[in-house]
Amino acid sequence: MTQPRIAIGGFLHETHSFAPRPTGWEDFVRPGGWPPAVRGAPLVDALRGTAAPIAGAIRLAEEAGIPLVPLGWCMASPAGPIEAEAFERICAMILEELRAALGAGKIDGIYLDLHGAGLAVNAPDAEGELLRRVREVVGPDMPLTISLDPHANLTVEMVGYADACVPFRTYPHVDMKEAGARAMELLLERIARGAPFAKAFRALDFWTPLNSQCTLMGPMQEVMALRARIAQEAGVAELGFCFGFPYADFPGCQAAIAAFAADQASADKAADALRDYLVAHESDFVLDAVPAAEGVAQAIRIVATAKKPVVLADTQDNPGGGGHGDTTGLLAELIAQNAKGAVLGLINDAESAAACHAAGEGASLPLSLGGKSDGVPLAVEARVLKLSDGRFTLTGPMGGGNRADLGPSALIEVGGGVRVIVVSRKMQASDQALFRHLGVEPGAQPIIALKSSVHFRADFQPIAEKVIVVLAPGPVIADPSTLPFRNTRPGLRMKPRAA
Repeated sequence: MTQPRIAIGGFLHETHSFAPRPTGWEDFVRPGGWPPAVRGAPLVDALRGTAAPIAGAIRLAEEAGIPLVPLGWCMASPAGPIEAEAFERICAMILEELRAALGAGKIDGIYLDLHGAGLAVNAPDAEGELLRRVREVVGPDMPLTISLDPHANLTVEMVGYADACVPFRTYPHVDMKEAGARAMELLLERIARGAPFAKAFRALDFWTPLNSQCTLMGPMQEVMALRARIAQEAGVAELGFCFGFPYADFPGCQAAIAAFAADQASADKAADALRDYLVAHESDFVLDAVPAAEGVAQAIRIVATAKKPVVLADTQDNPGGGGHGDTTGLLAELIAQNAKGAVLGLINDAESAAACHAAGEGASLPLSLGGKSDGVPLAVEARVLKLSDGRFTLTGPMGGGNRADLGPSALIEVGGGVRVIVVSRKMQASDQALFRHLGVEPGAQPIIALKSSVHFRADFQPIAEKVIVVLAPGPVIADPSTLPFRNTRPGLRMKPRAA
């Protein structure tokens, strides 16, 4: 039997409508900790060895001897809305390659590696719009599956255009490749069965805070265990739960469930069971975080007797949620409370990094550190401890194998013993390699401050005495209900109800 010929591609962006910086094409060309935009034949080699979902799909297809037709793939770090010109370039890249592939021979199916929380200036449901355009090219009957980040704002349109939607099961996202492989498996199953799966879609009427979505602990740990049991008992092909990204100002910003099964009754049963549990446990998702001053004071008390580091998560300036990684509220608190030995990763400030490189290792210099996005820099006298070109390979459970390129970087000491990693391009502090490439062994530090909400837990929670989520100024507001949304759907609760 002739193997099916499969087209593959992808587009990933998590859009924060209120982030300080828009997202342009250049952000996809130079994305920091992920491969740059790629199209056509080089795609497979560029992504095969990465942690991206498409790498899992590539591996499965190659092991099965399935011919792959690469389209285009790109990713940019979370930030503000995607500029219209950038979105059109992305769509054109994928669609032009798709048309060329169709002209060269039959395509039996399409797999797309999508995030699910993209919002473009000219397309609020960016993935839904891309899928609509793909369907215009290939028609309604072409088998098409997608993998998704669980922070996808899953919409009716996305589910309608896809034959199956497979979100990751974990946050931190340590199963990205597995989700891509599963989406490829379902695509092959869809091709073999010759008919679409039955679909069921259910949207929740409340948002959950990012910090309450971590699958390493309750309440989400229990939710995902239940999801697996329901899927098995109902015999569905896929039961996907997308937690939502509650910073995208459009009507489809929501947590949602999509079930795919051989028959409608099974799909409905599975989707209803998971939805009913989530509705009954809404209050479990209420946020647990403390002000930065309280968190730093707690950390200093704990390290007096601790054998492992205390980790402070600067959740509201999380580059993985749309923050610029340059606010200085937590750093100022560490200095004010004399948290000697603490190390903060990172401050995204190309100007300060360049000044450190110009001064050289061992030099001291004044810096107006950070604050480029919010206009609140911190004046410090810095001693340059170590310099780097910002290039290293991630080693943690989530991004292991990915190459990072953060530009000129420096480890500096400020405020009588607080150290700071300064970089030229933003990246969420989710991997210990960020510290090690500048000579800092994370497990040997008393306090580690990280610009991250949850992803850090995969690599840092195992070495932590305690993790404290702290609230310092930043755009990734822990309580999104305080932001000036104007386009969300009626009846949506922007935070979970307390018990």
